[in-house]
Amino acid sequence: MGLFDRLRDDDDDRVVFLGIDGVPLDLVEDHPDVFENLTDIAETGSWGRLESIVPPESSACWPSLTTGKNPGATGVYGFQDREVDSYETYVPLGRHVKATRLWDRVTDAGRDATVLNVPVTFPPSTRVQRMASGFLSPDLDAATSDEELRETLDDFDYRIDVNAKLGHDDDKTEFIENAHATLDARYDAFSHYLDQDDWDLFFGVFMSTDRVNHFLFGDYATDGEYADEFLEFYRKLDGYIGEIRDSLDDDTTLIVASDHGFTRLEWEVNCNQFLADEGWLSYADDDHDALTDIDDETRAYSLIPGRFYLNVEGREPNGVVPESEYEATREALIDDLESLTGPDGRKVCRRIVKGETVFDGDHDGIAPDLVVIPADGFDLKSGFSGKEAVFTEGPRNGMHKFENSLLYSTEPDLDLSDANLFDVTPTVLDLLDVEYNAQQFDGNSLA
Repeated sequence: MGLFDRLRDDDDDRVVFLGIDGVPLDLVEDHPDVFENLTDIAETGSWGRLESIVPPESSACWPSLTTGKNPGATGVYGFQDREVDSYETYVPLGRHVKATRLWDRVTDAGRDATVLNVPVTFPPSTRVQRMASGFLSPDLDAATSDEELRETLDDFDYRIDVNAKLGHDDDKTEFIENAHATLDARYDAFSHYLDQDDWDLFFGVFMSTDRVNHFLFGDYATDGEYADEFLEFYRKLDGYIGEIRDSLDDDTTLIVASDHGFTRLEWEVNCNQFLADEGWLSYADDDHDALTDIDDETRAYSLIPGRFYLNVEGREPNGVVPESEYEATREALIDDLESLTGPDGRKVCRRIVKGETVFDGDHDGIAPDLVVIPADGFDLKSGFSGKEAVFTEGPRNGMHKFENSLLYSTEPDLDLSDANLFDVTPTVLDLLDVEYNAQQFDGNSLA
């Protein structure tokens, strides 16, 4: 044990949370030889399926997982959000998250938190013990909360993210090497600060898993060219999880969880092209590339992933759908979406969710009217230019999935029946013995 551990009260329970972005439960279940450490944790601890949120997009999932609140309360719905009373859009960052984060609750309770590489946390908080923000941070200087942290991470050749552009190449060798280097540096950084032994909550996310899944999951699913490399990457990840587990004392609970699942991608579905073809959306001119370019005859538009908005009078700046016709118009859009079939004849929409059934809070003014959960293989895109067909193919062969995210823990008494992302924050607070008002969360403690 380190100096800080000797100075702490030995009775203080601690938690290490390791996020493995986009790792599906069935991948682990189907390959116990690859995931020897997670399988071992399952035998003595708790494990199970963790339902994701609507929509299952990392930019929305991590704010919900780390606050216990739905996007109506966090204010973050996806990789691109719309300004209130405007057609202007923006990429949400950490400063856009309106609900209180887990580590801020821990800090307010007088405990210490180290937070590394969590998506949608830029700019890093200086309230917590130390933080390196993750996905969407511009560079390491801007991503770190203090100079010591920046210098240490720089020494580890720490990367904020995998270079996803390399995944667009037909030859994936350089992409795979970059993913491994990113994973190695992330583990080195995590291991270093875990060894500091001065935290009560350690919260770190491996996001390179999401990147590998996007570009190699199809190879895995079809026993393609890079199937072996895909599994070898995960064998290394599981080994790192085992090393971390073995380094922890008996007073520390390990939780490993993903924010959404994954499946094979077969077709990209260009939702705004579909809406244009069906007469729901039109543009002011031929040179269009953004939501601001729609014209005053548009009745509906889409934002990624699978979010559909009606252009409502009094809500949108140039809305054309009268409030009195809202429900009838929405039902007509649902009918059109349910009739959409792919090139293979399968229905694209597995489930269509009305916004008010899943979004509730002070920031639901930009909530979509509908969210489509697609059938496996159909990845819903929402660009406003460059697509002349509804169904196209791109460089990615893996896509997010709502149903099959996971949670594994060394705590044997967690109840994971009907568990979801909203349950994580109250669970960690319980394990840390930090008091909270259960009514503040959309989930419940699993402990």
